Amino acid sequence: MRKKQAKKRPLLPDPKFNDQLVTRFVNNLMWDGKKSIAFKIFYDAMDIIETRKEDDEKTALEIWKEGLSNVMPHVEVRSRRVGGATFQIPMQIRPDRKVSLAMKWLISFSRKRNEKSMALRLANEVLAAAKEEGAAVKKRQDTHKMAEANKAFSHFRF
Repeated sequence: MRKKQAKKRPLLPDPKFNDQLVTRFVNNLMWDGKKSIAFKIFYDAMDIIETRKEDDEKTALEIWKEGLSNVMPHVEVRSRRVGGATFQIPMQIRPDRKVSLAMKWLISFSRKRNEKSMALRLANEVLAAAKEEGAAVKKRQDTHKMAEANKAFSHFRF
């Protein structure tokens, strides 16, 4: 028997931008409970983005949000067993899962980059994502291609 679903806890907005989405991103970025270090990495990355941006009308936070929305997937494939065979079934993604997947992909592909500091890696990955290029955007495109290829099995949806 399943227990009831846990309630969503409200997040405190971050101190600099006063945005809950930033806090959620920093919580994903954090390692070993070192939140102040994660905030420092994020804010340093925002400073780097501020110096490297091309257009002057957008702030670093707007570029980060644009990059995050470019990484968000809209459909994904889920495995489902039907009559002894496992099918990859394309399904729509809930809005909160879209955001969390985008954050995880952005952070994981930032960590795999070859720049010197994590702030520099994150800044470059965000700038690439804002221009619709980079590894995180490629991951989203691959996910969409996989869903498109398995569209024939969408009638197995539950």
